[in-house]
Amino acid sequence: MALINDFLSLIYPRQCEACANNLFKHERYICNYCKLNLPKSNYHQLIDNPIIQTFAGRIPLANGCTYYLYEKSGRVQKLLHAIKYQEQKELARYVGLLYAKELCDANSLANVDVVIPIPLHKNKLKARGFNQSEWFAKGLSEGLKKPMETVLFERVVDTKTQTKKNRYQRWENVEGIFALHQSESFSDKHILLVDDVITTGATLEAAWLAIKSVPGVKVSVASIAFATKA
Repeated sequence: MALINDFLSLIYPRQCEACANNLFKHERYICNYCKLNLPKSNYHQLIDNPIIQTFAGRIPLANGCTYYLYEKSGRVQKLLHAIKYQEQKELARYVGLLYAKELCDANSLANVDVVIPIPLHKNKLKARGFNQSEWFAKGLSEGLKKPMETVLFERVVDTKTQTKKNRYQRWENVEGIFALHQSESFSDKHILLVDDVITTGATLEAAWLAIKSVPGVKVSVASIAFATKA
């Protein structure tokens, strides 16, 4: 099998999803150079970071973190494009595992009780086939050794794409779209809400509105990337 894989790699070389250079045999999805040089935020090491500031007055976050900083036409955008539009769900899980290791090394999010990915509406999930946020959350859940919940938090309204909307329009587009079932099971729990990209934060704020009435609940957020200019 190893010989077959080596032969196939000569004909169809595996490429880094960030820079498109050929991967060495021991590399998976992302080359070692990109692992070291992609623009990481390191926000999990900062108490008052730009994500905390983004949600100030909107969500009382216990912690806000993101793996990468997003730049248009940059390598992080290529990673996200591969995940979302080339159906590279295992890449999303791999990125989650990478980030979880850094979070564990820094002892960040150690007191989280449950990981909840931002869900897709059932219609969109059926059309796309998978939820990229869920697969990133899967990697985080495995690496942090925290359970993941994908049933009790539901997207009940099918919204249009956010891509070409301004900040106010994005908020209008997501207000009231989530529902939390069996909310009593989340009492006094620390929830980690997981999205793929944070831009204006409207989606995560809408998620918080569906959660905030739970007694004693705390919320942190995590994402693959944070767009500093939405």
